[in-house]
Amino acid sequence: MPVDNDVYDRLGGSWWDDSSPLNLLHGITPGRFGYFRDVLRRQAGTRVRGLRALDIGCGGGFLAEEFAALGCQVSAVDPSPVSIDAARGHAAARGLDIDYRVGAGEQLPFQDSAFDLAYCCDVLEHVSDLDRVVGETARVLKPGGLYLFDTINRTRRSKLLVIKAMQQWPLTRITDAALHDWDMFIKPAELVVVLGRHGLETGEMVGLGPRAKLPVVLRSLVAARRGRISYGEFSRRLDVGRVRSTAVSYMGFATKALRVP
Repeated sequence: MPVDNDVYDRLGGSWWDDSSPLNLLHGITPGRFGYFRDVLRRQAGTRVRGLRALDIGCGGGFLAEEFAALGCQVSAVDPSPVSIDAARGHAAARGLDIDYRVGAGEQLPFQDSAFDLAYCCDVLEHVSDLDRVVGETARVLKPGGLYLFDTINRTRRSKLLVIKAMQQWPLTRITDAALHDWDMFIKPAELVVVLGRHGLETGEMVGLGPRAKLPVVLRSLVAARRGRISYGEFSRRLDVGRVRSTAVSYMGFATKALRVP
């Protein structure tokens, strides 16, 4: 079954609605942003405020708002006009100045070396041309710039959990939309090769996943499927963040070479 990327236009106005399937990603935001913030401070020290940051595939703006609140000058792109409208409206209500634009990672609407850092989350496993997206990201990063990312590993475990349990099995699937295709998942070693081809040197990759106990995860999954709890509550109960295993999902960073061969 092909990936249903049109879901982001159909449901894109509901990113910040706790009852929306898209809000699943909101509960994941604290865990992944906590890691990214730590990486950023390790790499940039106290020089975070004022950094130019690019959010590639921003959706409803969950991470864009976090980086803006941290003091970064954030630009953000997404191919869904509906999602961009929702993100722009929510940021305005919070008084956050974020430059939202409709655009795709394959052709970023920015000049070369325009950003100090870029990040791409829940996106790489959806794109049809990974090499082009990474190449465009490297193009708009300054030499020495930081690239933050997360994606899904292509393993038997990810097929069981992400495809079978959360997408296909009637008793446990989260939504009827086909959000992922296992063949588009990316092994860490494959991503390292693509990054390196565009002058991005991988710093580290760490696991990203639920830190809640397995019984809590299973009970919450069933409760969400039966409508007893919201999608947002389900994702918060998972307590997603850094874990030891990269077998399902992983996150990390890379740095653009000062001189690209």
